[in-house]
Amino acid sequence: MNLFRAYLFNIVFYSFTAFVCIIYIPALFLPKKPYRRALEFYFASVHVIEKYVLGLTYEVVGLEHLPSSGSYIVGAKHQSAYETMKLYLLFPNPAVILKKELIYLPFWGWLALKSGAIAIDRRTREMAMKSITEGAIRVKNDGRPIAIFPQGTRTAIDETSKIKKYRWGIARMAKAAELDIIPVALNSGVFWPRNAFLKKPGKVTFKVLPPISYKLSEKEIMKKLENSLETESDKLVAEGKNFL
Repeated sequence: MNLFRAYLFNIVFYSFTAFVCIIYIPALFLPKKPYRRALEFYFASVHVIEKYVLGLTYEVVGLEHLPSSGSYIVGAKHQSAYETMKLYLLFPNPAVILKKELIYLPFWGWLALKSGAIAIDRRTREMAMKSITEGAIRVKNDGRPIAIFPQGTRTAIDETSKIKKYRWGIARMAKAAELDIIPVALNSGVFWPRNAFLKKPGKVTFKVLPPISYKLSEKEIMKKLENSLETESDKLVAEGKNFL
C-alpha cells in the first residue's frame, strides 16, 4: 500500500507543482500580499495531497514561544523535504535562506526570488556572511521572520551533530541583525526519510522551543541551539517510531 501511495503521490505532486510554476508566472507581477496568498495556497494544497494520498499530516506544539509580532530567526532541524514545504504554513510570510544558484532555476527560482528569499552567495565565506547579514537586516526592517536550517542540509534521524555539524552562520546572523532565534525540533524523518521514495502515514510533530537571545555570545548561542534541537528532536523521533 505504501508503495502505491508513493507512486501516486509523486505523480500528483510533481504534476501539480509543474502546473503551478507555469500558471503562477503572472503572479510575479502581483503586489506582495496577493503573491503571498498565492504561495500559501500552493503549500496548503500540497498538504492536502500529502494528507489524502500519503496519510501524512502534522501538528505544532509550543506556539506560545513565538513572538506575537516583529522579526525573529527560525532555526529548524532538517530531516526531509517535508518541512521545507511547511514553513509558509507555520510562520507568517517567512524569508527562507537558500543557495543563490537556486534562484536561477526557471519558474521555481523566479517564484522564490519574488517571495523575498535571502539568497546566499557561497563563493567565499566572507561573501556568504555578507549576503546573509544584509538579507537579514532587510527582512528585519520588513518585520518578517527568517527561516534557516542550522546544519545546512538534511540529516538522517540516526545521524548525530558530530556527523552533520551545526554551522555558525545562524549565530553570526542573529548577532548582526539583533534577532532572537526560535529553535524548532521535529521528527519528519521518521515518516519521510531523507532521499527515500517511500513515505509512511502518520503525524509529524513540530515543536517550537523557547527563544535563544542574540545577546549571548556566538559560542553560547550555538551550544544552546544544538543542545535544544538535538535533545528535543531525538525525543520526537522516538515518539514518532512508536506511532508506526
